[in-house]
Amino acid sequence: MRFLPLAAASFTLTLLAGCASAPNQPTKELLTAKSPEAFSACVMQKLQENQQSPNVTHTSRSYRVILSSPVAADNVIETFKGDTGGKVYVYQRGLFSENLVRVASQCA
Repeated sequence: MRFLPLAAASFTLTLLAGCASAPNQPTKELLTAKSPEAFSACVMQKLQENQQSPNVTHTSRSYRVILSSPVAADNVIETFKGDTGGKVYVYQRGLFSENLVRVASQCA
């Protein structure tokens, strides 16, 4: 009985450590001949066809497509402008977001 608080505290710390130390490595890296704008437009269209509602933000050199989730970390596709097209980074963080890499690969 006296080990119960210690076990509960250990379990809680383990869960929090997992959240705090999540890797920021992309799930997939791709190269595309498309501009970041054209690539993001393709991704947006395909995700909307799959009944998903992505948001897009951009700067002068990059586009970011974000699929928000109320229960998990956001899934993100970032496209950066290069000399001959763009470099794409896919961050697939949700358990049920396996089509994100597929969509990015189709648009590349």
